[in-house]
Amino acid sequence: MPSSLKQAVAFVAVANLAYFIVEFAVALQIGSVSLFADSIDFLEDASVNFLILVALPWSPRARARTGMLLAGILLVPALATAWTAWEKLLAPQAPAPLPMTLTGMGALAVNLSCAFVLAKFRHHAGSLSRAAFLSARNDALANVAIMVAAGVAVLSASGWPDLVVGVGIAILNADAARAVFAAARAERSAAES
Repeated sequence: MPSSLKQAVAFVAVANLAYFIVEFAVALQIGSVSLFADSIDFLEDASVNFLILVALPWSPRARARTGMLLAGILLVPALATAWTAWEKLLAPQAPAPLPMTLTGMGALAVNLSCAFVLAKFRHHAGSLSRAAFLSARNDALANVAIMVAAGVAVLSASGWPDLVVGVGIAILNADAARAVFAAARAERSAAES
């Protein structure tokens, strides 16, 4: 287990980038909105963690500004998912449940590992470490929802569970952006005092 915040963030960045490639390929192949949303979130998490890695040694004020930028970055997957969901809304088709479930299980394993590594650092470095931890935690929750949607899709042969989970992931990302922005504002106020 990484012993420093810097090592933890580097581990999380690389793990997220690697699984983005896997999940994005599967999402495109089976036409899953929820896997697409989650794969874009993996790419966003990799970007966020690489940015955090660079910003860790900065002053509290500079880290607070970076935290505000990260809040904006956290909205990107929500917007990408909204667009994908809109395209699928008129004719939602159920994606193949087995690849969806297996990919969701792999994503859950990656995200739980990342959340576990980041848990002890979630209150260090203000909004930056909070952004990294919230991203990993939210992703683990999203992966459970993806697996549930795959199960419901098997029973109903409907694309709606996948679409609903994809939109739910977008909402979760928007809420994480709000939380990180609030932490960054508090951090900036403390730095200016």
